[in-house]
Amino acid sequence: MTPTPNAERRAQLLATAAGVFADQGYNATTVRRIADASGMLAGSLYYHFDSKESMLDEILSAFLDELWTSYDTVLAAGLGPRETIGALVTQSFRQIDRHGPAVAIYQRESRHLSAQPRFAYLADSQLKFENAWLRTLERGVAEHAFRGDLDVRLVYRFVRDTVWVAASWYRPGGAHSPEEIARQYLSMVLAGITTRT
Repeated sequence: MTPTPNAERRAQLLATAAGVFADQGYNATTVRRIADASGMLAGSLYYHFDSKESMLDEILSAFLDELWTSYDTVLAAGLGPRETIGALVTQSFRQIDRHGPAVAIYQRESRHLSAQPRFAYLADSQLKFENAWLRTLERGVAEHAFRGDLDVRLVYRFVRDTVWVAASWYRPGGAHSPEEIARQYLSMVLAGITTRT
């Protein structure tokens, strides 16, 4: 189904707002700044959104909905621990490719936003994210796919930070696809946590 012109315009405005929020920070961004970047008057922005908070909510929830659709597919696939980690890392880089500004906003703003009732889902998503990765790592240790001498919580934090910080430098359409970057990251990460035979 082809999106309506209004839906397309909303999507364009959200993409612009995401870029401004990522560059300037949520609190420092005004509706006027988003409107200026969109080439419209500030009042006209209210035709599409009732507040900048609503815009941020749509940006973050769209990113997390897509992330969890991809993660849930991986987690339900019945893969081994090593393959699951590989697929999660690959899906993470695909989301950075598709939602780079949203990822940057999430990293920078989620801690203080999650204290607000409207954004409580950010804390819930973070806990779900952590549990999914930790369960996979623990399963890998139990099945002797991953080293048992490593603290899985430290491994999780290392992999999480190593992958998601890429949003600060990755640019879509660059020299490497998300899949190629994931492959290279995995070659380094898995070499460090996989049991040696």
